[in-house]
Amino acid sequence: MPTYNIWTIGCQMNKAESRKIADYLELFGYDATPNFQKADLIVLNTCVVRQSAENKVMGMLGYLRGIKKSKSDLTILVTGCFVNAEKEDLKKYFPHIDSFFKPGAYQEIVDWIQSNRPVVQKKKILPQNNKNIAPTAYVPIIQGCNNFCSYCIVPYRRGREKSRSLGEIVDEISELVKNGVKEVILVGQNVNSYGHDLPKHPDLSKLLGVLNSIDGLVRIRFLTNHPKDMNFKLIESIACLNKVCEHITLPLQSGDDNILKAMNRGYTMDQYCDLIDTIRSNIPQIALSTDVIVGFPGETEEQFSHTLDLIKKIRFDSVHVAAYSSREGTMASKNFEDSIHPEVKKERFEVIEAIQTKIASEINSNLYGDTLEVLTEAKKNGKWYGRSKSDKLIFFEGKGDQLGQLVDVVITKTSPWALQGKIQIK
Repeated sequence: MPTYNIWTIGCQMNKAESRKIADYLELFGYDATPNFQKADLIVLNTCVVRQSAENKVMGMLGYLRGIKKSKSDLTILVTGCFVNAEKEDLKKYFPHIDSFFKPGAYQEIVDWIQSNRPVVQKKKILPQNNKNIAPTAYVPIIQGCNNFCSYCIVPYRRGREKSRSLGEIVDEISELVKNGVKEVILVGQNVNSYGHDLPKHPDLSKLLGVLNSIDGLVRIRFLTNHPKDMNFKLIESIACLNKVCEHITLPLQSGDDNILKAMNRGYTMDQYCDLIDTIRSNIPQIALSTDVIVGFPGETEEQFSHTLDLIKKIRFDSVHVAAYSSREGTMASKNFEDSIHPEVKKERFEVIEAIQTKIASEINSNLYGDTLEVLTEAKKNGKWYGRSKSDKLIFFEGKGDQLGQLVDVVITKTSPWALQGKIQIK
């Protein structure tokens, strides 16, 4: 059997798309291998949202150039946000790559493989049927983005928003559940704008309600949300639907109104804070995560301090911090000079990390002695681990095979990043 390896970097959407690509490959007779050297087909699923990610992609492309010199029959395909509209230029720069595909272009990949690497097809193509199902699966529900935040390359690489039909999503998730999946994570660049481009405009609330009725599915998560599209109907759905997890990712990006305007985010700090208050008043147990960019062009110390003040005031469960990285082709790259020195960006990054570590430590310490329901995802260093409905990572000891099981765990140790506990004896 021919073998394949998929290298994935970037967001949860990329992870979901890699799963689908793997499903297709296996149904076309390929077997997975963790070793690049042994693979007959290598797929790079790439990200260029930040310079650090693009650097890793470039490094991998160079690494594979060397492998192909000694293995001329190796096939290398590249997809993800590295692939822009100028495919012919990419082919000139990287002649060792067999073909480039835009993000989510599954059928193009399948067609290319059928034409260039004919193999015996195992069975009818149903990409949901994966023999290596994990308890949790990422499921894309909307592709692309219409927001054009000034710093973001995504709309230029993934295009405008295009929702999948409600029926297609339900069918895929129903099939995943039949194969052992217990939790789905609905993903999109702007997940809470789902459905606006479909007939009858089924929104995310409608989709959550339908998925909540699927027998065997025990948890539903979704990300990433845009604050301007988080409405009260969606908040009510999270509060009322028993399978929807009490965890929301709501990117802040900056705590200063002028920076938010320059970012083209479409909301003010007062609007964001009002939204947080509404969420917490309707879902008191909610856990909140956010994203923050430091060092956006022109960000002053005072403007940065506004972001710090908001983080201290709101007290998120987790904060993902990134230093601004200029992306060619975005509005920010055209209109603003990347004026903040890298060392200043690094200092601001570290300040937020330190403050958030303290906040997360205090939040998690309050869970000591509590009993939390955990969906077991895997085993590491002799301990099982999984997540609570509030997205807390929890390690625990347990006999037998706990994979995919829901277990009640008493928390015996806390830290800013994870919890530890023991299975409650019933």
